Amino acid sequence: MDIAFLLDKYFKGAEKVSIDVFDAQTLNTVYKDVVTTMTSHFEIEVSVLQALSYCLYEMMDNVHIHSGKPLGTAMTYYDNTKKTLSILIADDGMGVRASLSENEKYREITEEKALKMCLEDKITDGKGLGFGLYTTSRLVESIGKEFILHSGSHKLIIKDGLTSVIENGFWQGTLIYMELGTGVEIDPNQIVDHRTDVAEEYNETFVESDEIESLW
Repeated sequence: MDIAFLLDKYFKGAEKVSIDVFDAQTLNTVYKDVVTTMTSHFEIEVSVLQALSYCLYEMMDNVHIHSGKPLGTAMTYYDNTKKTLSILIADDGMGVRASLSENEKYREITEEKALKMCLEDKITDGKGLGFGLYTTSRLVESIGKEFILHSGSHKLIIKDGLTSVIENGFWQGTLIYMELGTGVEIDPNQIVDHRTDVAEEYNETFVESDEIESLW
């Protein structure tokens, strides 16, 4: 994977971008390290971290489940001036359209349609629940500044409340980039349709017991 290209394209001018490569065996460790690094930025609202931690794991796990390749790359950067958090998850696997087409219902789906549909609830190739990217899209809708899903020769872009799909370059596999505002308090469980308690899951995993008491 061309890390230099990704840095120049999505993190141009940024210093100290965190870069982690993960596979099925290291996914949990890398995931926890990435979230722990995020928690060190005290300006990020806890509720944002609670929702984001769920979405981040789902995006990373998608590499393992759907890409057909062993490795994925996670890149994160917190901009202290703009108070935004940029996250990129990428693989060089089969891509969104090929993955969805493994489900007989989407056998003839186009690449453009596949990018739109994979953000909807319960859209899956049959290997997952089709919930991870849906919750990510809800997070972007709530606090997102920009969202890009690039797979094959098409790129889906959400910006300023508008969604578009354009033909733009080629990415072998799936690339997700998002820039989130971090200073607004949100309801993290609303992001996941209250199907699980992501606030409690985050607190149990990443917050010391005495810190949890201080939150209330």
